[in-house]
Amino acid sequence: MRPMADRSGGGGPRQRIKTLTQAAMNADVTVNQLEDVLGGLGDSLTDLNKSLTHLNTAVDRLNSGLDHFEATLSRIDDLMGRLATLVAPVEAVVQRIDYMVSVGETVMSPLSVTEHAVRNAFTALRNRTVGSR
Repeated sequence: MRPMADRSGGGGPRQRIKTLTQAAMNADVTVNQLEDVLGGLGDSLTDLNKSLTHLNTAVDRLNSGLDHFEATLSRIDDLMGRLATLVAPVEAVVQRIDYMVSVGETVMSPLSVTEHAVRNAFTALRNRTVGSR
């Protein structure tokens, strides 16, 4: 290692001591400033650690909520499968009733035509009877 070069420009030992004293005071100020910066950085890191702890807690709660939501969706999916098996027989009953109604309408159609013709005949007879008086 090489010794530091003397840049004081002369002036003897007294000047050299004065320069070294000034450098030591400057170094002391620099060390104090560095300690302040590191102290502030330590506080910031402590706050960051607290924030990350709270974030981890929130993520754990979110994970628990998502697990619950997934279980709920699974139960709904199972319920929909059971409902589908219940709906199929009901649809078959509705189709049978619809068929019976259409058969009933088909059977009633000639009766309706006959009723309409009889009513028209009675109306014609009544009108004829009233007109002849």
